[in-house]
Amino acid sequence: MKFPIFICFFIFISGVNAQMIDKEKLLEYYESQRYAEAAQYLQSVYPEDTKDVKALTQMAYCNMMSGKFPEAEKNYLKVNTVEPGNLPVLFSLANINSKRGNAANAKAYLLEIIQLDSLNFSAYKQLAGFGDTPESKLQYLKKANALNRTEPDIAYDLAVAYREIKQYQQAYDVLETAIGADKDNFTLQQAQLPIANLLGKYEEVVETGENLLKKNTDVNVINEMGQAYFYLKDYQRCIALFKTLEDLGVQNEGTLYFMALSYRELKEYDQAAIYAEKTIDEGISDHTALYYTALGGIYKSKNRFSDALEAYKRGLMFKNSNTIYYRLGLLYDLNLKQAKNAVTYYNLYLKNKPDPDKEKEQISYAKARIVSLTHPKEVAIK
Repeated sequence: MKFPIFICFFIFISGVNAQMIDKEKLLEYYESQRYAEAAQYLQSVYPEDTKDVKALTQMAYCNMMSGKFPEAEKNYLKVNTVEPGNLPVLFSLANINSKRGNAANAKAYLLEIIQLDSLNFSAYKQLAGFGDTPESKLQYLKKANALNRTEPDIAYDLAVAYREIKQYQQAYDVLETAIGADKDNFTLQQAQLPIANLLGKYEEVVETGENLLKKNTDVNVINEMGQAYFYLKDYQRCIALFKTLEDLGVQNEGTLYFMALSYRELKEYDQAAIYAEKTIDEGISDHTALYYTALGGIYKSKNRFSDALEAYKRGLMFKNSNTIYYRLGLLYDLNLKQAKNAVTYYNLYLKNKPDPDKEKEQISYAKARIVSLTHPKEVAIK
């Protein structure tokens, strides 16, 4: 860190009036990384309306390094006015705006950079993070990758973008090139495994996975290897790998499903049935009923009452829910005008012991509607 700081310092000193600057004091600020104090010192030396580019740049840098982004931006903008088209200044302005959450401004500065330098890799790399659409992000990543095919971060991000649009061969090729330049890059190899599986390169997945596991036990690698062994019809190894994940408590619906299928292929039907049931249990979320409740409410708001009814009832398949019982009562009562079904669900709501404090109004309403719907004539006389 000190070496480039000294370079900046001496370049700066050589370009300004040395008599105006206490070199030793400024050097001390830099050595101890007291950038805020360095900025204050420089501001005390130069007038506020100075147009000295080197001084303004140095003050801007010190303010940026000390986290004073508004002051840094102000200084850099002055430099940009005096000396437009300065790429380091434009990059700094883009960086400051990015850190302050001003994405539109940051992107504008980066676009200005590529207008000045259409082959600027760093600008395209940063622009990918400001892509307004998946398509624009992909284009920026492709351009950056074309300029530097071995840069690992861009290769990884581009492969992910290709995978999202199901262009698996392109994703694989991008990673293959980057891995060729860095054969020990665990992250790139791990990213390539699921893509290789999707392309049917199962033996490659197993070979690469085994090498990776020698360096580091990773559940994602084990997961991809287990799938590869399944498609290679090596069901015992598939089970063994996924059993490892189960023992670690990191199984999921997919791993359990492959275990069920593997036991079935081995004609171990009792075990297959056990893991089929585990798969079903794993696939059911504690929140599934809540999701169907929300869906039912959406359909009801759109007057799609039959769809709302179906959504609520699906929710009950996962969990007995006071909220769903109550909403079904309301739906049958007020929207579908089916009194008998409304009473059934109001009763189920009450039998399910709703909280008497939190649901006081709903309980009172359900009881009143049961009486009204069950004895409409008596209610009318009263």
